[in-house]
Amino acid sequence: MADTIAAISTGNAPGGIGVIRISGDAAIETAAKVFAPADESQLTELKGYRAKYGNIIIDGERADNAVALVFRAPRSYTGENVVELSVHGGLLMVQKTVAAVLSAGARPAQAGEFTKRAFLNGKIDLSEAEAVIDIISAKSRSAARAALCVKEGAVRNKIDEVKNLLLSTAAH
Repeated sequence: MADTIAAISTGNAPGGIGVIRISGDAAIETAAKVFAPADESQLTELKGYRAKYGNIIIDGERADNAVALVFRAPRSYTGENVVELSVHGGLLMVQKTVAAVLSAGARPAQAGEFTKRAFLNGKIDLSEAEAVIDIISAKSRSAARAALCVKEGAVRNKIDEVKNLLLSTAAH
């Protein structure tokens, strides 16, 4: 995907931490416009699966302390470059941070768009993509457990098993 998307990944309620997810070709560069590592390194130089402590910069001023997690393509949930910014979870700071990310070049993600990108990039299959919404909307422990089994490939594994049996039978 050429465009870069961003959204609040945590609930829309006050909490200790609020997470803003950014995904797309320019995710790291976009995040670097609003996040300054405390050690004065460059976020764009950070290897994948690494975190940096630093500050959110809004309108040229330090607005909050934050942690940036960098996941480089193709080894991320979406298969694209991904940055997750963890800020203090007050609604104002989370909303100001996502607004700064959008001003830096990202566009608002549509509902389910991170999972859609994971599917389109071959990171998950259709049953796993559908299971994500089931996990999010689960109302009981058993529903969450069943959805997690599907998300982890239970349906795909069963289909592969039957497919292999049919291929073997057809070959004989």
